[in-house]
Amino acid sequence: MRAVHLLAVSAGILGAVPALANEDVLKRTANPAEQVLQTLDYANTRYSKLDQINTGNVNKLQVAWTFSTGVLRGHEGSPLVVGDVMYVHTPFPNIVYALDLNQEGKILWKYEPKQDPNVIPVMCCDTVNRGLAYADGAVFLHQADTTIVSLDAKTGKVNWSVQNGDPKIGETNTATVMPVKDKLIVGISGAEYGIRGHITAYDLKTGKQAWRAYNVGPDAEMKIDPEKTTELGKPVGKDSSIKTWEGDQWKTGGASTWGWYSYDPKLNLVYYGTGNPSTWNPKQRPGDNKWSMTIFARDADTGMAKWVYQMTPHDEWDYDGINEMILTDQKVGDKERPLLTHFDRNGFGYTLDRATGELLVAEKYDPAVNWATKVDQDKSSKTYGRPLVVAKYSTDQNGEDTNSKGICPAALGSKDQQPAAYSPKTNLFYVPTNHVCMDYEPFRVSYTPGQPYVGATLSMYPAPNSHGGMGNFIAWDNVAGKIKWSVPEQFSVWSGALATAGDVVFYGTLEGYLKAVDAKSGKELYKFKTPSGIIGNVMTFQHKGKQQVAVLSGVGGWAGIGLAAGLTDPNAGLGAVGGYAALSSYTNLGGQLTVFTLPN
Repeated sequence: MRAVHLLAVSAGILGAVPALANEDVLKRTANPAEQVLQTLDYANTRYSKLDQINTGNVNKLQVAWTFSTGVLRGHEGSPLVVGDVMYVHTPFPNIVYALDLNQEGKILWKYEPKQDPNVIPVMCCDTVNRGLAYADGAVFLHQADTTIVSLDAKTGKVNWSVQNGDPKIGETNTATVMPVKDKLIVGISGAEYGIRGHITAYDLKTGKQAWRAYNVGPDAEMKIDPEKTTELGKPVGKDSSIKTWEGDQWKTGGASTWGWYSYDPKLNLVYYGTGNPSTWNPKQRPGDNKWSMTIFARDADTGMAKWVYQMTPHDEWDYDGINEMILTDQKVGDKERPLLTHFDRNGFGYTLDRATGELLVAEKYDPAVNWATKVDQDKSSKTYGRPLVVAKYSTDQNGEDTNSKGICPAALGSKDQQPAAYSPKTNLFYVPTNHVCMDYEPFRVSYTPGQPYVGATLSMYPAPNSHGGMGNFIAWDNVAGKIKWSVPEQFSVWSGALATAGDVVFYGTLEGYLKAVDAKSGKELYKFKTPSGIIGNVMTFQHKGKQQVAVLSGVGGWAGIGLAAGLTDPNAGLGAVGGYAALSSYTNLGGQLTVFTLPN
């Protein structure tokens, strides 16, 4: 590739300066009328430069048109827009629609894969899919059964397809993909089935595997250099992963990669996080269980790890580290630095130098967080970079068959996969959060390929001594490590945020509301109730000179699994069914796209 670009200094978004990346993606992400990545840009800012809809007129928004996807279950992710065409995806069976924006969503083509329905019970926490990506005239889909498909964007014809995993041993997919240079970066789901997590790069044109890097196991298979790969500035050393597992437990160690991917063209690094170790019973896997619960920075060409940082060593609570890495260039003190900001499931908001992996900030972004007092940020300390665990909330110290109560956050974290957004105008991050706590009882479990390998019983409930709800929508200062404002919500905010140049921030609620708030104050400016709960990510585009906003409705995901799968046992859905039982009084199943516009 020959294009030259890097991350723009003030916005942390892509601008025209030198480095190699995918020319088509760079060109189109620079055009706010379109959206070709789920993350809006390689930096994962979810910030749009469109400002036609602003704080002064957003209250005039009205529905322009709607489209039924024909599928129930949870609708995560967002549509894409390329030129005059919108591409919409669904949960399993992962249908893809190409819709004509000139004719209010007339179907141009439809791709409906034939997948074995036996993959459905193997998928953890609903049959969601976090969306498509576009590059070089092709639309890319990673199906539930781990088939990766390249579709001709004009016709829907399959260019190529390749199998990324094996559902028979518990490998499935719920994540999006990211085209980088001439490669497609993909992950894998299935830590609840004892799979061994990996990230893989495929050739964009042919589907041929370029490289694969595992997250646990031998150095060579993880693409880790014991001397050159660092954690907190120090080489990780030989067998850094294997030494932290008992025997061959790393072979069923989990650490799946079902979240989001970011890319810095200047540094040529891909960033992502890894999930929980298997099982959920910490007594069965002594040690730090590296490199689960870890931020990875990998070379896009080779997959080699430059640096790692493990946020929750020896996870005892299922605090997957898969949430998005948001890349910005901001001042820290008097110095401009390349930053990576990550809101972890464990309730801490992390700010690191994305070039070196240096830890700069680690603070609680929900005041209810109690499982650790803090993350040790004293570089001279033996526990530097580690959370200081409170014994009362340690499911490992309390032991098997003991119900540890009042742990905050719950396993679904202070934030799950629902992505935050960043505005370069305010230098604030807008974060959809869960305000939920849990009781957690681990028990002994044996590994059988393709069978659940969890080993814990959970119950969830709203954080006590608070506003009574299960969510907040917050604005976060990533340099100071402080909440600037917070909007309470009755249920967890399971929708991805969108920040815009019009100083409006959008998000959706589990009851089904699309909401718009003032980026500076959090004041509610507009809301509209869609037909089903929103766990999709709000997006915006411009067509024929008019800015429009779109969002997928369709309740589900982990928080809405009771409704989505028709479950009633309070402990089902890994504890979520009981916690979100009241949701059925506010919304119902249904897959719909709603497009909003300002009146003429």
